[in-house]
Amino acid sequence: MLRKYIVVALLALSISVFSNASYVLPVFKPEMLQTIRSQYGDAALARVELWRDLLEEGKSESDWVRVNKVNKFFNDQMRYESDQKHWGQTDYWATPLESLGTAAGDCEDFAIAKYVSLRAMGIPDSKLRIMYVRAMSVNEPHMVLIYMETEDAVPLVLDNLIKKVQPATRRPDLKPIYGFNAEGLWLAKAQGLGRKVEGKTGGSNWQDLLNRIEKGM
Repeated sequence: MLRKYIVVALLALSISVFSNASYVLPVFKPEMLQTIRSQYGDAALARVELWRDLLEEGKSESDWVRVNKVNKFFNDQMRYESDQKHWGQTDYWATPLESLGTAAGDCEDFAIAKYVSLRAMGIPDSKLRIMYVRAMSVNEPHMVLIYMETEDAVPLVLDNLIKKVQPATRRPDLKPIYGFNAEGLWLAKAQGLGRKVEGKTGGSNWQDLLNRIEKGM
């Protein structure tokens, strides 16, 4: 479950970890792959190796192909599970390795894994937002990833609730609240990027997540 305090308890964030897509590559060193096998098992190692191959292939593909492949990959490889059931915590943001290792996560874990993957493939941060929304169908907070070709384009929504990538104009069930990435925080508006909040970022959970990704977790 997403904590409401994230909206107001926004902390300073170092974005150096996302300045170059190569930050994701150390997780695929042989010693790290062995750690994954030891901690999560052979099936988890196979999922991580598939992810590695997906990222490598994506470097030479169009953004449209990248977005659709990444969305399908994580929706196929992971099942939804609440943080309380999965991690024994009310709110825990998992790294992609943790999500693939356990083959599970909640909505923010899906969005984070897709975001990290598309950044590693070479899509610039300016085209991506992790979006905090309200899923009107169940009247609950939810997270998705959005991709925008340009600032004026209709966002594409990558969601674990609906398997296919869809334009935001076809997702009236989602009420956008705010979005963020390594560059900052944006207050949402319908079908758009919204207004950037100067000096604000994605909160303490985001900072902790970036630190763990940088360490190869």
